[in-house]
Amino acid sequence: MTPKSITAGVALACLVLLAGCAAPSGAPSTGPSPMPPPPPGTVCDAQGAQFAIGKTPGASVVEEARLRSGSYMARVLRPGQMVTMEFNAQRLNLDVDAAGVIRKARCG
Repeated sequence: MTPKSITAGVALACLVLLAGCAAPSGAPSTGPSPMPPPPPGTVCDAQGAQFAIGKTPGASVVEEARLRSGSYMARVLRPGQMVTMEFNAQRLNLDVDAAGVIRKARCG
């Protein structure tokens, strides 16, 4: 082998290795897509979600409560469940008891 062919071989090997480090372009994401930002002025009003008290938090009840309250998102909070404590004026919280029945609808 000549020195030129060795140099060319090393350069080619480096290019192949570098190409393997490149991020794939246009690769489909396997994770959930992030929620779009909320529209301006979307603020929760828990009064609209009071109808849900006494019901079980099925998907349709939670979504209707979210829509009626005008909130951007809703979450169901179970007894003893660890949750983030930051206040979010665009979020509806539905507190349920040990039997899984909604007992309180509040914003935050």
